[in-house]
Amino acid sequence: MTTRHRFRSSPRVPRAGTVSYRSALRTPGAMAFFLAAAPGRVGVAMSGLGIVWLVHGETGSFGAAGLVTGAFAVAETVVGPQTARLLDRYGQPRVLVPLLCAHAGALAALVALVLAGAPGAALMAAGLAAGATVPQFGALSAARWSALLHGRPELTPAFALETLANEVAFLVGPALAVLAATRVHPAAGTALAGALVVGAGLVLAALRRTAPVPAARPAGDRTAGAAHGAGGLWTRDFAVLLAVNLALGVFFGSTQVSVSAFADAHGAASAAGLLYGVMSAASLLAGLAYGRWQRDAVPAVRLPLILTCLACASLLPLLAGSPWQLCLALLLPGACVAPCVIVSSTLVARTVDRSVLTQAFTWTNSASAAGIAVAAAAVGRLVDGSGGARGGFAVPLVVVAVTAGLAWAGRRAAEPERLPVEARL
Repeated sequence: MTTRHRFRSSPRVPRAGTVSYRSALRTPGAMAFFLAAAPGRVGVAMSGLGIVWLVHGETGSFGAAGLVTGAFAVAETVVGPQTARLLDRYGQPRVLVPLLCAHAGALAALVALVLAGAPGAALMAAGLAAGATVPQFGALSAARWSALLHGRPELTPAFALETLANEVAFLVGPALAVLAATRVHPAAGTALAGALVVGAGLVLAALRRTAPVPAARPAGDRTAGAAHGAGGLWTRDFAVLLAVNLALGVFFGSTQVSVSAFADAHGAASAAGLLYGVMSAASLLAGLAYGRWQRDAVPAVRLPLILTCLACASLLPLLAGSPWQLCLALLLPGACVAPCVIVSSTLVARTVDRSVLTQAFTWTNSASAAGIAVAAAAVGRLVDGSGGARGGFAVPLVVVAVTAGLAWAGRRAAEPERLPVEARL
């Protein structure tokens, strides 16, 4: 009989100095799927801006472009976890091929409709189809890492690599999409994004050796699969992790808008990208360092600590009075972000049943995306009103502080000494 353990009772990592990224990548098959997923991540990061420039380039309307891009993003967020259920149930190789074919068809239809001057409703329908069929490469790769390294110290640097790869993809992807659409053809960004997604996905599907074993339902049991999946995923611990990722999304969405508003208010609108880039660079460097750091403290202890640090660091932008002061004030919050993502991913791998890992990682991605979307819209209205940029900076401070309290309360609610011995191993 298998005992489900809570993330608050996760085993301690032995004190063995640092665990290198090389040791994680030397795991048989790891380098292949990690490199295979890299172009796909860039393609996904290109998709939004690629569609914006595709639609705007042909219609001249940013409003229409926003509607189609929004349809893509909504479908990606809502349908993604449902697709992940199929990936867990039937396996990545079996599901990825038809999914990628559908995605390629949806993008081809979108490009053709835009070039043909189709009405907005048709463009939104094609955008919905494209978003509903885009693979979540972060979730696919994270599920493979967890299957290969479950219970091993190399899992932390592996998730650090995941975080760094996503950060780099979302730095490179948007710039590449704009460059292709403006220098080649309005459809070039979308076409290149689709080619990267489909190509990387097909290579990943071919790497069967590292794909997680499908969670097959016992023959004749119509309820076991559903019960197993629900029991292994929807727990109080996983709900806390969803809240953490939602809060991180709110942090990103609020900070993007608030930094832009602050820079504009101080006559330095062109510096907004640089200011946000400084925070992203701090996150990258902190994630790189954290991925090699192994200590006795368990991830469930680190999570509320890092969230508390992020909440305290979020006070600094409120005190900034000039762009250069804001630049310095964003360094510490940025340095907290990547470690928080890494610890959250580690806890997801340790908390949920291994048969629903792809779903779990997809849900956390969706929570973060939802946080970004809601915060960007709400904070945009706030900074336009009496709150200004400082009102916008106050939003992530409050949300992260509340989430840190939830993480502390969740950890203290555990009673690991009452758990069976096998739950602590």
